[in-house]
Amino acid sequence: MHSAARKLGTLTTVKFSLLLCSGLGLALLITSCDQSPKTTGGNGSTLPAACQAAIGLSNQAADLNPALLSGQAVTETTSDPGTQTTPDWTAPHVAGEVLVIGNGNLSAQAMSKLNGLKLTPVATGVQRAATPGGQTDQVFAGTLRAAGLNVQPNFIYHALGMVNDPGFPGNSGVVVGQFKMFQTYLTRTRVPQAWNTLATCGLTPQGVLTAMVDTPLESAHSELKDRITMGAARLPAGTETGHGTAGAGLIGANTNNGSGLSGIVWNAQLLSEEVLDAGGGTTSQIALGIEDAVSRGAGVINLSLGEAGTTGDTVLTNAIVKAQQSAVVVVAAGNTPNQGVYYPANLPGVIAVGSTGSSDSALACYSARPGNGIARTLDIVAPGGAGYKGDCSGATLDQDLLLLGPNNGYMLDAGTSFAAPQVSAVAALMRAANPKLTASQTRALLIGSVNRASGLPLLDANAAVKAALRAY
Repeated sequence: MHSAARKLGTLTTVKFSLLLCSGLGLALLITSCDQSPKTTGGNGSTLPAACQAAIGLSNQAADLNPALLSGQAVTETTSDPGTQTTPDWTAPHVAGEVLVIGNGNLSAQAMSKLNGLKLTPVATGVQRAATPGGQTDQVFAGTLRAAGLNVQPNFIYHALGMVNDPGFPGNSGVVVGQFKMFQTYLTRTRVPQAWNTLATCGLTPQGVLTAMVDTPLESAHSELKDRITMGAARLPAGTETGHGTAGAGLIGANTNNGSGLSGIVWNAQLLSEEVLDAGGGTTSQIALGIEDAVSRGAGVINLSLGEAGTTGDTVLTNAIVKAQQSAVVVVAAGNTPNQGVYYPANLPGVIAVGSTGSSDSALACYSARPGNGIARTLDIVAPGGAGYKGDCSGATLDQDLLLLGPNNGYMLDAGTSFAAPQVSAVAALMRAANPKLTASQTRALLIGSVNRASGLPLLDANAAVKAALRAY
């Protein structure tokens, strides 16, 4: 890919530049096959008990809560780790045994119960007791509880969201040039945990129709084959595809097929609205793409494009405001740190997305942020790679993101253009898991579920999916 201009200059026709500009011609050709898991649920039916426990519900809520209905952000709460909770005996656990927690300061009756049991120490203050023949584990536990003992099942856990794509962290990796690369952004934003939550609730990581208003997508790429619908906004054949293809792969690369990368959304539905070439895109073309995406029912619209300042573009602003009535509009914030959050990310009602670099404790050096007279803040940040065009001192190429590349390949690159699609993908998961959510409710829950442990509003896929399911 070639660089698109960062500044407009003096133009009579407003054009918008790609918010990622450098592409590396480092490709690895990997073939893949299509696997298409289906999803169920999202119809208001009662969630399984294990699901309710996983998302923090003691019983099934029938309606959306008032904060959701008003579009306010809702945050996850955590219980005091010392609080005793009622164990879920329907969750997977080892049959024929229970765990006894502590044995100090017990009554004589409780001690007599312990004396008659065969106990095996398994951890500090924890012993395993065999369930007597003819009793269920839950009945046996009830008897011990009545005697004053604290007991629970010996739960069974599994690896979170493990998939067999080489790029998934912990697998063999994808070689790009001299580097063996992994999709570390998946674990940094807790995507595997989100997949696991959906599985616990009987769902697969399906997503709603997501529009890429971008450069053309490489529909023949093995990771995207049969996942792309063409929109009304079209550019001449041969227009470069690298930027849009890379973003689309973050959302919906073919997952768990033993090849290449893992998309955040499995069996993604992608709508390609072609509005950008190497020189950018015009107001009229971008507005057409957005309007067509809305008409086709897109639940999420990704805009990895923009320009510094406010531009005063009434046509595009109106198109985005109208789109927000039915779609979550996610916009990359920009790739310069001293010009404020770019337009249209600085519009109200969109989700403005900035980038973290090699760690999530600070913004990447290139990431846009409030300033230059523009007070608009970043709603969410996500990993965008550290070394955007070599601008960041000390950043190395292997700290960039592993992405789909042109010609059925893979590449490394960085920019807020690639932070935004991660947020779009999670929004798509949320709306598929709970179709009752409106666009504004999804936005509020997504922003309200970020991880602020480092002081930044880092995308948290698992918290967002849980929030969507709790709002059934």
